[in-house]
Parts: sequence; C-alpha cells; structure tokens
Amino acid sequence: MTARLWTIIVVGLLALAPLKATQAQAPADWFQWRGPERDGVSRETGLLQDWPKAGPALAWRGTGAGNGYSSFSSAGGRLYTLGARAGNEYVMAFDRASGKKVWEHLNGRRYENDRGDGPRSTPTIEGDRLYVLGGSGDLTCLETATGKRVWSINLIQKFGGRNPYWGYSESPLIVGDRILVNAGGSRASIVAVAKADGATLWQQHSDEAGYSSPMLLRTGNLNQVIFFTGARTLAVDPRDGRLLWSYNKVANGTANIATPIVRGTRVFLSSDYGAGAALLDIRATGNQAAASEVYFTRDMRNHHASSVLIGDYLFGFSSSILTALKFDTGVLAWRDRSVGKGSLAFADQRLYLYSEDGVVGLAEASPASYREHGRFRLPQQSGLPTWSHPIISGGLLIIRDQDTVYAYDVRAK
Repeated sequence: MTARLWTIIVVGLLALAPLKATQAQAPADWFQWRGPERDGVSRETGLLQDWPKAGPALAWRGTGAGNGYSSFSSAGGRLYTLGARAGNEYVMAFDRASGKKVWEHLNGRRYENDRGDGPRSTPTIEGDRLYVLGGSGDLTCLETATGKRVWSINLIQKFGGRNPYWGYSESPLIVGDRILVNAGGSRASIVAVAKADGATLWQQHSDEAGYSSPMLLRTGNLNQVIFFTGARTLAVDPRDGRLLWSYNKVANGTANIATPIVRGTRVFLSSDYGAGAALLDIRATGNQAAASEVYFTRDMRNHHASSVLIGDYLFGFSSSILTALKFDTGVLAWRDRSVGKGSLAFADQRLYLYSEDGVVGLAEASPASYREHGRFRLPQQSGLPTWSHPIISGGLLIIRDQDTVYAYDVRAK
C-alpha cells in the first residue's frame, strides 16, 4: 500500500467518524404519523422505567391547539399539529420546550361531526416543508419556519373525492418526489401529487376513502404503497398507481382505521366492528406482486389505534382490551383491560398507553404477561374522547385533549 493511498484512507475514516457518532447519538425526530418509521416506535432511550404514583413531572401545559383529534409531529425543537377554531381549521407550530405557539396558518373550513369537530390527521415533515391534510380535504404544503403556504389543493374539488363520514383522517405519505393519498374519488381514489407544487402525477381506482394512513413496502426493486381504503386493502406502484394486489377480508363496512404494519415482506392488517386481523406474505417478481394469507384471527381487532410490533410480538388494543399477539403465527399471548380502550406508542422498553378516557399508563412490552409501571389521569378533560395519539420526543411525552396539550418529562434523572 502506498503512503498516498494510506493517507487517503485515514483522512476518509477521520471524516466519517464524527458523522457516525452524531447519527448514533441523535435519535430520529417524530417527524410524521406514528414516528420515524410510521410504526409507533420511538428511538429515544434514557427514559423512566417506572413512574411515581402521581405520574411523571408535568413539564408544561399549553392551550390553543383548537378542536380536533390530530396528533403531533416533532422536528427541530418544534411540535406541529392541526386544530379548529370558529369556522376554520389551522395548522400550528409550538415550541417543544415551552409549549408556546410559534405560528398558525389557515387550512380550509372546519370539519363538523357528531363525534367531535376538527381535523384528524398528523402533519408530515420533510426538510423545511410541512405537509398536512385537513378534515375537509385540504392538502397543503407549508414552510416549517414560518407557516407560509407553498401550495394547497382540495381533494373533493380536484378529484371528486367523497369525504368519509368521520372526515378525512389520513396522514400524508411521501415517496420520493410525490405524496400519495386516498382521495376517495371515482377513478381517483388513490392519487399522487408532486410534493413540489401539488400537481397531479396520476389518479387511479374507485374505492371510497378509509381512515387509515398508507405504508411503504419495499420488495426488491419494486416499491409498494399499501392503502386500507373504505372497501379493502390494496397495494399500488407509486410510479403510476398500477394495482399490485388487493385483500378484502379484514375490511368492515363501517370504518377501516388502523395503519398497516410492515416487517420485511409481511403485512399485518386489522380492524374492529366484528372484523379481525390478517397477516399477509407479499412476493414480488420484477414489476409484479402477489399477496397470500398467512393467518386470519379475531384476537386482534384494532379500532382507532394501530398495534406496535416489538420483537416477535404485536401489542395493541383489540377493541377495548390490550392484547399481545405473536406476529408470525397469530397465537395469543395475553389480554388485559389495562387503562381501557385507547392508543399506544413504544419507547425504551416501555409501552406508553393513552386511553380514550384520559388515563395514561406505562407498561412492559413483554409477551409473558401484562406488567404495569405507573398510571395517572389527566387533571382536566374536555368531555370528548381523548383520541389523539401520544408521541415521545425530546424526552417528553406529548399528549393532547382537544385544545389542551400536556408535556410530561419522562427522562430518567
């Protein structure tokens, strides 16, 4: 080896070392629905493994989020969500450390419903842009720094979409240069728009919109985007919307809500209202793909919240009962009433549970049995179900109850 070549190698290694260290030390922000991988899992560590009797310390309590069930995204020290006030919906940014509102931007008219008004979806952050979908179908791109609108389209006006009964609830998925969304129009159920300017790239299929958010599955050189629409689960090629496969056994006639869970070439689907869950195995050859059922079970019936996959086990609310299920076989491990029907996320060996009645809990993600490590109830409640899902970001557990936002310090001291 020449001296010059050795110098080049050493310099290259020294240049890469700080980068690798930085990447290892900084967990990914919760920059979209269900976190970095859209799976409900936070990469943060150094968190409390047990809570005091009264729960973790309240870092701050803020108001001004408005009406709605939207959850939060987090990036660059800020929290982003949507909320309604008077007759309008707004996109909002809050300072994560203090809860102070930084900016808000109008995003269409207020969605109204007998189960609670306002938006339902969660913003998606990429670089200096924020992408949101309002309850009335306003898909908008904004600057993260200022909230200035870059572009906006309405899914009903542009694609003839029909808003599902409980409002558009999907959180935008970015794939390369485009955003894919279930608009619910005739011959425009699934659409792709350019993330740069909102221009239509393609529109396909005629399913009614569901309430679920799409997931990306990579099989070899073929990307597949999986949607749980109002009628079925289907996968499309993000390049042109071409149907790759579909499956309708898990769909119910009321509300398909849970986000598909992807691991390798397997996809887990679940819904409530008497339906159940299925694990599919996806095989792809070239530009073609097919789905085969591994199992179907009624032991996991996710309602408004998706399960989380930790190790070999799924943990999720089957209707109102917290349930542990083996991913590859569907074998039931345990069931427990826990905090009551709700949603959950995972961070640092623990499940963070948030019931629709304002009870917050901490439990082990163990297939052996349900083991709780603390719980508390929100000090004040709006009277509506607490359907916004929790996030863990910057050592804080962020939960929302309509206009009020709570940040609990869950860092181990």
